[in-house]
Amino acid sequence: MSARLPMLPDDPLVPEIRAAVESLRLAERYRELDRHPEFPRAEFRGLGAAHLLGLRTRAALGGRGLALPRVGVALFRLAHASGTTFAKLSLQPEFSSVLAEHGSPPLVDEWFRPMLRGERLVGNHLTEPGAGSDAAAIATTATREGDGYVLDGTKSEAAFAADAEAAIVYARVPGGEPRGGITAFLVPQDLPGVSRHAGVGDLGERWQRRGSVVYSRVRVPERFRIGEEGKGFDYVRTELTRERALLAAIYLGVARAAWDETVEYVGERSAFGRTLSAQQAVAFPLVEDGASLTAAWLYVERTLERLERGEPADADAAMAKWMAGEVALRALDHAIQFHGGRGYSQSLPHEQRWRDVRSGPIAHGPAEIMHLVAARQLWPRRAGTNP
Repeated sequence: MSARLPMLPDDPLVPEIRAAVESLRLAERYRELDRHPEFPRAEFRGLGAAHLLGLRTRAALGGRGLALPRVGVALFRLAHASGTTFAKLSLQPEFSSVLAEHGSPPLVDEWFRPMLRGERLVGNHLTEPGAGSDAAAIATTATREGDGYVLDGTKSEAAFAADAEAAIVYARVPGGEPRGGITAFLVPQDLPGVSRHAGVGDLGERWQRRGSVVYSRVRVPERFRIGEEGKGFDYVRTELTRERALLAAIYLGVARAAWDETVEYVGERSAFGRTLSAQQAVAFPLVEDGASLTAAWLYVERTLERLERGEPADADAAMAKWMAGEVALRALDHAIQFHGGRGYSQSLPHEQRWRDVRSGPIAHGPAEIMHLVAARQLWPRRAGTNP
């Protein structure tokens, strides 16, 4: 029995996304990169050539200049067609928007524009062994010396630890306030004193090859500082809000792909003389997943619209990310369950999708912090510090 699936979010960019997925073999590469983790440089360049990097970045810098709701639809469709990997790769310039928005023109020309073409990779080094979501606990220092700074400290859980040509590093300038002293720097990773260590392997998103980077008296010229001294935390907080809402679109896109495939499968698979879709224990959870995925998408869409209008939507972005993760993981778990033994195996993509989406409630602000961000809007003086 052929299922009648609900329409997917649509946009004029979708035909270009489909063409890129097909020509670059992104769905196949998604599976291959899980088994043989590496940074997909050829696909990164291919996405750049297809103008699918920097969807939100203004056209003057070489991006598409799309409104946030359109970016959300594009990322949803890219994830739906090819998994989380290339949707997140498409989003990489957004993860480096601090550089685009506050870096000097020479820095932007040397590092950000080439990233939009897929020619250079810029990572982000915020997290430390003793400072995850607590920016006030950052211990890496940037001490003024001569006409620049000297960086000392360790960054952990860094995506592309061994692969990025440069990284946006957040460090404390001694003498500043706990938050006010945090400053952003663009640090080429081949500078003397930079030591990079790839991790031992993650549950999912293995292509990112997370690891640690040690900065030992790394001399950074003042021209590599991004924006004003002491403003780094303010810059990244704005970036994180947008990232969270857009990541939610990616998680929903990949979960919707699994849901679509599962709905089709249970309509054809028979057990005990009836299709699985005729058995309430299977049909009802899938009906609920469909409604939850749709509701979560509407919330993400509304959040992106609010952000595009410039409205304060930190709490909505935080809750959109949390809700998308919860809904997506439940739908993916049902996809594994209702495909039986094959669903649990690597012969189908569901288990990889689940592992990749499982990073969502941890990365870019854990689920607990997302609740704290939302609670602070309700009780500004009681819910603690806004990460």
